[in-house]
Amino acid sequence: MKVPSPKLTFWERIYVVEIIRGLGVTMGHLLKNLFRQSEMPTVQFPEEIKPVATRHRSRHRLTVREDGTPKCVACMCCPTACPASCIHIIAQEADAPWKEKKPRVFEIDLLRCVFCGFCVEACPEDAIRMDTGEVTIVGTRREDFIVGLDFLLHGEGNAWREGRPEEKPQPGPGEPLLPPSTPEEESGRGPRQVLRPKLPSAWETVREVKP
Repeated sequence: MKVPSPKLTFWERIYVVEIIRGLGVTMGHLLKNLFRQSEMPTVQFPEEIKPVATRHRSRHRLTVREDGTPKCVACMCCPTACPASCIHIIAQEADAPWKEKKPRVFEIDLLRCVFCGFCVEACPEDAIRMDTGEVTIVGTRREDFIVGLDFLLHGEGNAWREGRPEEKPQPGPGEPLLPPSTPEEESGRGPRQVLRPKLPSAWETVREVKP
């Protein structure tokens, strides 16, 4: 279907009047915001935080049973339903006869996650939820955004920083590379790429649950 274009008048074709009208709208909003700041729709973030919606999808967490063990049975439904393939699970034998499996490794790459909530809907055990209310996630390196089993069970806020080694300064653009600190780092040094050893992660150590 062809939509006919509206015919412009002479004053609209020279654009001078339309520019003045546009500037008038801008100046009107400017003066209104100067003298009526209480009516402004903006929020002074981060000092003022807007309340999240009732059905929001924020950072993930794993639910636990009454004995403190995770409800996850490593059925692989959530990584199968994840469209971004950001969930990595390694299963192991469970410690109770009425459970078949439990996760030994449960990692979520928050940089790849699209927060669609498919993992929550696919979980048959209600083991994963996205109701933490944490929508502002800050980090300085990629490892900061890969959260593991211990943090998903007990962590809040920036608790993933606990147990992390101190971050080494990285050279800026045009600066020479730092000398290697290990033989493995030296062997990975090449003309175009530097392979540095993987830093130990806080989520690789699972917290022991006392009976």
